[in-house]
Amino acid sequence: MVGIILLYARGAPVAVLAELDHLNPADIDQLPDPILAGALILGAILAGYLAHRFLIGLFNRTFGKRYTNLATIARRSRPITRLAFFILALALTVPLLNVPYRFIGDIYHAMVVLMILLVGWAAIIVLGVVADRYARHFRLDVEDNLQARRYITQIRVMRRVINVLIVIVTVGLALMTFEPVRQYGLSLFASAGVAGLIVGFAARPVLSNIIAGIQIALTQPIRIEDAVVVEGEWGWIEEIAATYVVIRIWDWRRLVVPLSYFVEKPFQNWTRESASIIGSVHWRVDYTVPVQEVREKLEEFLDDSKLWDRNVVNLQVVESDERGLLLRALMTASTSPRAWDLRCEIREKMIGWLQQTYPQCLPRVRAELPAEPGQHGSGPGMGGAAVTAQMAAAQK
Repeated sequence: MVGIILLYARGAPVAVLAELDHLNPADIDQLPDPILAGALILGAILAGYLAHRFLIGLFNRTFGKRYTNLATIARRSRPITRLAFFILALALTVPLLNVPYRFIGDIYHAMVVLMILLVGWAAIIVLGVVADRYARHFRLDVEDNLQARRYITQIRVMRRVINVLIVIVTVGLALMTFEPVRQYGLSLFASAGVAGLIVGFAARPVLSNIIAGIQIALTQPIRIEDAVVVEGEWGWIEEIAATYVVIRIWDWRRLVVPLSYFVEKPFQNWTRESASIIGSVHWRVDYTVPVQEVREKLEEFLDDSKLWDRNVVNLQVVESDERGLLLRALMTASTSPRAWDLRCEIREKMIGWLQQTYPQCLPRVRAELPAEPGQHGSGPGMGGAAVTAQMAAAQK
């Protein structure tokens, strides 16, 4: 037996079978029960391994090139199917072991639990392969990616929600195989008393996030790479998980928000209807600024910019007070990052043009000094010389 184990450790299963052929039945009967049980278990594991390797190879040769999805599922679930073959081989070997009858039921129960867990694991892998295959039809690296972001958001959110449900159902089925747990679960469903209320209240955050995830996948108030403003922070939706959303802030920070936040509280979505976005730039200027020339210069700057998508351009005086005028320029870009860069570019160019061409139109603070008794030119509209004289007198 030691020779068999050493041969198997060296990777020679053929030599192991040849060694078994030289053993006499009488020699096997004389082996102690633990050694015989160990030999049978090792033989079952070896048989399961060889059977799994043969069937997987046969499947790949027969269906691998024709059905790529099945081949991908088979490749990703290879550890699961190998463990399943081991469990089946051990299940066939248990009756041959000299095990007390009261332990056989526990062994089979453990195998059933493992098989349930393996089935749940396999379901998650199959769902992942199908979701990845479907998501390949959509690209996010194009400018007009609204439809792609919509479908990819649905795929990712629903995949994570279904994964959570699969885990819950799998663990629940595994626990229900235990008699005490099954009786307790049935009593909870039947009574719906205080304990049920406590459990429901404790699970409310998890359930609310799962329901919010389903609602977001269907109605899509947010999508992957949407430009949003949440809690005063501006950024992009980077990831939508099963219970939370990760927002990539413009300065590379990450804001993590529960899924239920986007169902219960207001927020800004700048790219809800399309990837194109309107950006605004404001300038505080003096009353003497030539607004029409500023409007024409804005259009000139936008025509020269590679970031403008040529959809919207507008300049308006949106406010006037004692400090001067407030000009607002509107412009569009194909994406929110390009809109941000476009706003910064136009703001900088317009300020530079005003400094060179109309420096007197930049923001100024006006002051009126009271005239001394008997001084001419007092009151509003006094000349610059009078103001200078009064300031000199005040300094003395």
